[in-house]
Amino acid sequence: MKWVNRVCIFVVLFAACGLAAQAQGKRKVIIDQDAAGPGGTDMQSILALVNSPDTDVLGITVLTGDAWRDEEVQHTLRLMEIIGRPDIPVVPGAVFPLVSSKEYIEKWESFYGKLRYKGAWNFARGHAVHGPYEIPPMPEGQPALKASTEDAAHFLVRMVRQYPHEITIYAGGPMTDLALAMALDSQFPELSKELIVMGGSINPQTDDPEFALSPSHEFNFWMDPEASHAVLHARWPRVVLTTVDISVKTRMEKDLIEQIRKSPARAAQYVAKYAEANFLWDELAAVAWLDPTIITKWQKLYVDVDIDHGAGYGNTLVWAPGRQPGLGEAVVEVQDDLDKAKFYKEFVALLSRPTPGRSAAND
Repeated sequence: MKWVNRVCIFVVLFAACGLAAQAQGKRKVIIDQDAAGPGGTDMQSILALVNSPDTDVLGITVLTGDAWRDEEVQHTLRLMEIIGRPDIPVVPGAVFPLVSSKEYIEKWESFYGKLRYKGAWNFARGHAVHGPYEIPPMPEGQPALKASTEDAAHFLVRMVRQYPHEITIYAGGPMTDLALAMALDSQFPELSKELIVMGGSINPQTDDPEFALSPSHEFNFWMDPEASHAVLHARWPRVVLTTVDISVKTRMEKDLIEQIRKSPARAAQYVAKYAEANFLWDELAAVAWLDPTIITKWQKLYVDVDIDHGAGYGNTLVWAPGRQPGLGEAVVEVQDDLDKAKFYKEFVALLSRPTPGRSAAND
């Protein structure tokens, strides 16, 4: 009997060591996202990262962008319930930009013309545009899961201090949370492993009216220009940028949705129910981080954001190496082209697979 007990103990310890080693081998990431929902680019990028067997998602920090923060937090909590990952903290971030505001931009528009898309300030899907603390009815149901009581900036700083040089920051929305974390701890950027950003627009080839006449205007950078400027001047070990230019080469067509629908996995059924045809903005940034071989062409550029409060307020500024002003701009690895078929294949596979960490009892 003693021999049997010892064998059992050995097996348990061996399994525990194996799980620990597996966790250590995964890529640590914090998802900083404006998480409008249900479905859509924000939620689908979250799913791609959470569903990857190679990631350890330490938390999801949520800030105002495509929708208001409090509404987005609820959508994110509900998504974590649906896919069986209540262990991933959902951490509330910034409600408002550092300097800009809905009211200020309305005055700005009286001088420089109307903007087509202003996120939470002028757009809502399935309900009326509302104020910052209102939560409209949620098609996917109200979550029972609660958000973290910690704020995003403190969470970000605490995590990079806990795991120095190990954490990738994936930023799929405005830069406010990151700028606030930098204000708390000036070493936050350099203690991170890298920054992966969906943002900026250089010269996209598209007839989309949002960009055709305003090629350097992009929502994530524009929503909080001062935060974007600060983040792009920080000492990150590495910055990767997925711009509008490459994003508009992709599309969430009905065929992709139907491929995902074939899977019985909770994540797949969620996407099949709520996805809509659109560019794969944040999804491309997420999947290309997981597999950089999707990107077939890169260029290194110096990137900044216009904070002069004139006609170009919030627009993307770009220089080739040697042409930059030399005022602290950081060199950025900009994605320029992709293997679209490979991207679509991996994207569908990620959203179709069972979510790692799910309890089989919940299926």
